[in-house]
Amino acid sequence: MTELSEDTADRGKHRRIEVADATLTYRNVLIDDLTPTGAQLAAAAGFKPNQHAVVLQVLADGELEDVRPSETVDLKRADGRFVIVETDRDYFITIDGQRFQWPCRIVSGAIVRKLGQLPDGVAVYLERVDEPDSEIGDQDLVDLDGRGVEAFVGRKPSWKLNIQGVTIVSDTPTIVVSDAMIRAGFDVAQSWHIFLKVAGQAKREVALTDVVDLRTPGIEKIRLTPKEVNNGEAPPAPHRDFDVLEVDEAYLDCTGLKWETVNDGGRRWLVIHHYPVPAGFIVTQTRLALEIPPTYPAAQIDMFYTYPPLALVSGRVIDCTHIPATILGAPYNGWSRHRGPGSEWNPSSDNVVTHLALVESALSKEVGE
Repeated sequence: MTELSEDTADRGKHRRIEVADATLTYRNVLIDDLTPTGAQLAAAAGFKPNQHAVVLQVLADGELEDVRPSETVDLKRADGRFVIVETDRDYFITIDGQRFQWPCRIVSGAIVRKLGQLPDGVAVYLERVDEPDSEIGDQDLVDLDGRGVEAFVGRKPSWKLNIQGVTIVSDTPTIVVSDAMIRAGFDVAQSWHIFLKVAGQAKREVALTDVVDLRTPGIEKIRLTPKEVNNGEAPPAPHRDFDVLEVDEAYLDCTGLKWETVNDGGRRWLVIHHYPVPAGFIVTQTRLALEIPPTYPAAQIDMFYTYPPLALVSGRVIDCTHIPATILGAPYNGWSRHRGPGSEWNPSSDNVVTHLALVESALSKEVGE
């Protein structure tokens, strides 16, 4: 705010200030003192002494500062914006770690958004202990009379959907069925009966191209059933196009995961189905592929590949994970992760087992584990 000249101050002209109520709706108020006390500001706003109004000055950075009845404010040097309301006590909240004083027992999501200057694209959440944080809409009200200081945070909104036991997180409120299935690790090239379940409604069959609105109240899950059921016949045997080392085979069998060795386009692949990934990715499992050189273990295993591509819940882009490879018609993304100095490949001790340790380390690093 431009500082007023001393001449203007000396002439004692009325000063226009802005005063907000508990809804943060501002109105213009005239005051004839450029250094008013808190009591004078309350009086100018229309409050009587027995109403015990609380006066909060809105600072340039958005913080609220209490002005006591006898304390003066220099309107020649300070912004003339105030929140003045009748109350018997003050309350405190934090928004993204910043502390705010609020004079009312009840605060709305809209007020939190205004106080914290949170943009429209960011959702307001009330942090909870031992339970999921609660999203607070603009019209939702929060009672501040409990113990402690209520903590609010602003986050980009997200929506969850369960696909046959796999929970995916979307940063958009709608998602195409095929995209949801791919992100959950299911092969959309297979024939599926796909059912959408919403609480209180009969399940309905949907197509791969249908769009699901994740904002639908009561939306629960998508369930998949193979269209071709073979009347009890054994499922197709996994590919065993080449052999791995005995130690590799023993380890892979111990994991309980389905694994295959595949020759495709002159390249040899070890493919592990439903490989678990740590929390922080938008899926809980992926299809993992390692390229096995013809002269392995004399030649090292390098990098690793996933299908579908892995993405982080945070939305941060993962560097160096876009090297394409196609295995049995499925598009994989390669992670460019290599051994560093001091951990070079040793044919006498390194194998699939030790390379999977590199895979686990690379995945965990992306989510801060």
